[in-house]
Amino acid sequence: MHGMNDTGAATLASEIEQRLRTAGMDLDDPRARWAEAVSVERYAMLVRTASWQELWPTDEGGERAVPVTAELWTAAIQAALDEHPVVRLPYRPQPYYIDAPLILHSGNRLYLDEGTEIRLKPGTNTCMARNEHVVSGQRGPVSVGVEADERIVITGGIWSTLATSHAQSNGNHRGRVDQQDSAPGAHGTILLHNVRNVLASDLTIRMCRPFGVQVGNCCEFCVQNIRYEDHRRDGVHVEGPAQWGIVRQLAGVTGDDMVALNAWDWRDYSVTFGPIHHVLVEGIWGCAMPEHTTGENPYVPDGTAEIRLLAGTKRFADGSSVDCDITDCVFRDIHNVRTCKMYDQPNIGEPDTDYADPIGKMVRLFFRDVHIGRATPEPTFQVAANIRGMSVRDVYLGFDPDADPAHPYKLIGVGPMSATYTFGQADPARWVELFSPDEDCTVEDLHVAGVQARPEGEGEWRAVEPQQLVQVISQTPNPDYPHTTPRGGTGKGQLLHPVFGE
Repeated sequence: MHGMNDTGAATLASEIEQRLRTAGMDLDDPRARWAEAVSVERYAMLVRTASWQELWPTDEGGERAVPVTAELWTAAIQAALDEHPVVRLPYRPQPYYIDAPLILHSGNRLYLDEGTEIRLKPGTNTCMARNEHVVSGQRGPVSVGVEADERIVITGGIWSTLATSHAQSNGNHRGRVDQQDSAPGAHGTILLHNVRNVLASDLTIRMCRPFGVQVGNCCEFCVQNIRYEDHRRDGVHVEGPAQWGIVRQLAGVTGDDMVALNAWDWRDYSVTFGPIHHVLVEGIWGCAMPEHTTGENPYVPDGTAEIRLLAGTKRFADGSSVDCDITDCVFRDIHNVRTCKMYDQPNIGEPDTDYADPIGKMVRLFFRDVHIGRATPEPTFQVAANIRGMSVRDVYLGFDPDADPAHPYKLIGVGPMSATYTFGQADPARWVELFSPDEDCTVEDLHVAGVQARPEGEGEWRAVEPQQLVQVISQTPNPDYPHTTPRGGTGKGQLLHPVFGE
């Protein structure tokens, strides 16, 4: 496809960044109005003290209940945001506890000093900060940018919903918009929805069960310089409609996708649905960034980060629908991402009513400077969607892709997938497929070039023939199902007009 080269990727990335700069976003200096900030200490008379218990893990693998008596700063911070455009939380050795979402209005900027920690009181079960006018899209399509909250900045600080272990959330299971769950599908620690010109920057997301930052129904947005410590869910979760955005410089360990562009999604995990276009994702580290590898709690280089692109067609109860396509996106400077998930995935809780019909479409996707540390049994790029124009180049493999001749490594797999989820039930009638093994998919104009490998211990990079790293997949029914799984299917992948090499 025309423009699917390095120049096309660079031009598109530059176009996206220039759009945000033209909109006046302080990408380089998110604290540009620091001098105007009003300290929340001026509202200390609104602080109240309360007592509760928090559950924390023990060294033996159990849990212990810790009695806590602490100050609740919700009312103080909210009053400051209501009365002043720029608010600062100065450093204090104790966390700022809150027991309701902080609501930012158009023009609000919330600055947290370095090392300042803000925690969600156990049992609150909402997001920690959000914009004022979140609009639900559960009943039908929404229009991006209409009566949106604008010019909001959240920067700095350590944010925690107190998910102190993989099994423990301290009652903060969901990132709801409010106690009434008035916008179903909200699931963010920081929720920016129905917004224009918003920036979340220089945050540490620590022990959170909801998504780190959930942003959607948005135009001109940037999420940058985020560190994840013992995080339990998606890092940055973008949902449609969304356009003209940047997600960059993310590092650490997340319990799910480090970046998700979910134009289509399950209705219980998305506020709105719609197309996503013109998004730049760069500087993604599925382990520690080089300058963050020392100290008592370095990031674990587990290489389990994932990127998700989920397109589809959302159909609503009244019969209306919206195409949830993903177009014109650039992904570059990607490190230790185990999987780039570009498949169809019906809602396992409602497989008969909440699924994409038809499956997703994506156009003009660029992947550049991709570093893969270890071989995986499944392809790194798992593609089971209809794509027209996908370019993958400058890929660096830290292993020998031919080390196991019986199961050679594949960079890209094109075709439907089958995986049977049993819910731990013995009755096959209750089992569901995680993917859509009966759906055909076509990838047209795939370009793969510049793949190199350097196994551990070797000094020189060597070129790898890209065609050998691409696999076309077709499903067949499993004749032994349900005695063995997965079920299999009838769907077929198709690859049209691929280009391998320069």
